[in-house]
Amino acid sequence: MSLIRIICPNGHLGFAPLKIDSFLRGVEASPDFIAADSGSDDIGPVPLGSDTSTSPEVWQRQDLEAMLLAARRIGVPMIIGSSGDTGTNSRVDRYVAMIQDIAARHGLAPFKLGYFYSEVSKDRVRQAIGSSEPVLGLDGREPLSEKELDATDRIVAMAGVHPFRKLLEEGCDVIIGGRSSDCAIFAAAALHRGATEADAYYLGKVLECASFCAEPYGAKETVLGAIDGAGVTVTAMHPDQRCTIASVAGHAMYERSNPFDEFVAGGRLDMRDCHYTQIDPRTTRVTGQRFEPAKRVRVKLEGSGKVGERFVGLASVRDPYTIANIDAVIAWAKAQVVERFGASGYELHFNVFGKNGVMGDMEPVKTPAHELCIVVQGVAPTVEMAEELCMTGTRQLFYARLPEVKGTAGGVAFVLDEVLKASPAYRWTVNHTLAVDDPLELFPTHTMTVGA
Repeated sequence: MSLIRIICPNGHLGFAPLKIDSFLRGVEASPDFIAADSGSDDIGPVPLGSDTSTSPEVWQRQDLEAMLLAARRIGVPMIIGSSGDTGTNSRVDRYVAMIQDIAARHGLAPFKLGYFYSEVSKDRVRQAIGSSEPVLGLDGREPLSEKELDATDRIVAMAGVHPFRKLLEEGCDVIIGGRSSDCAIFAAAALHRGATEADAYYLGKVLECASFCAEPYGAKETVLGAIDGAGVTVTAMHPDQRCTIASVAGHAMYERSNPFDEFVAGGRLDMRDCHYTQIDPRTTRVTGQRFEPAKRVRVKLEGSGKVGERFVGLASVRDPYTIANIDAVIAWAKAQVVERFGASGYELHFNVFGKNGVMGDMEPVKTPAHELCIVVQGVAPTVEMAEELCMTGTRQLFYARLPEVKGTAGGVAFVLDEVLKASPAYRWTVNHTLAVDDPLELFPTHTMTVGA
């Protein structure tokens, strides 16, 4: 088979800008595709539920522009998956509009743009609940219930290689995808050029986060992956980074409880017998990966539902006695909230940074720092209630009645007098799989001509 080369300049396009120098080195290496993922559920359920982006548009536009101009200049396809952080239909439309605008501003010659959506209606999911093939839960969840479905505001399906391959077969020069499996974005390109499934999916697995597979650590740098018939190679494009046996093998274990398997719509990448060889100072070769096709295609669904409106308060503590009794201080504040609002119908959260704000009860260090920052979150059905709830929970920290306090004030200081309106609170309601007869069913594709 002929050599296949793909560069990835960014592991989550838009979340932080790509680094241009290593990207241009990657472009000079004459890749066959330029591809990147632009989404993640690492950002939590708010963007999906509220149909917004957590990434600034200016950063999304910057990376799309760099990739589009380079791809059109060297005449290779550009592929984006999980557009706009979540891959919802509005995010796909937003990226399509950006591509059209960038092409017009630079006077690019006409090219074929393909895109696909990935939102799934609740009616479609409801049909499967209670059927002979229920909507099965992931990570220990029960099968999806009608109650949880009703609590859901928006659902996306995670595409495998299928819509990308369809659009490549139709001759698209640029592909903008809805929610997608990270590795499928790259695997689709490799499969389109005749790679084996094992090599194609491993290539996708190693490229998905760009330079996270290289060392020393340095995010947003470009890496180049290749398939030559004798395995997969990956090369760092930044001159000070290296793709080593440790960094590449380590990345294969990244973001997973099971380091050996990568599940996608249509099968499983098995990395148990992978063998890593350093073939030059910046390049590692990987062999031994296998791909097992699924007997039945199940597509992952992600859904998010609104919990309520949310405000955030900030308080700080330096007084040693107050720090020593911080649990009692918070208990006092909670009691005042109950006195005002009752014991239910809202959520009130206290994160105490300097004590256990990151790890909660799992924090092994039990001695608090000499100063604390308390982040108070109040979540309630209405904006007015959420604001008062959060204000009560924050200000009552100041009035906690500790037995040995003789002063009237000074135990707690406020960073701001007010509490801040934050994004509404959402929760993950759907983390399940849906069986489909046609792997393209949930991902309608479209094409158009863009350019002068």
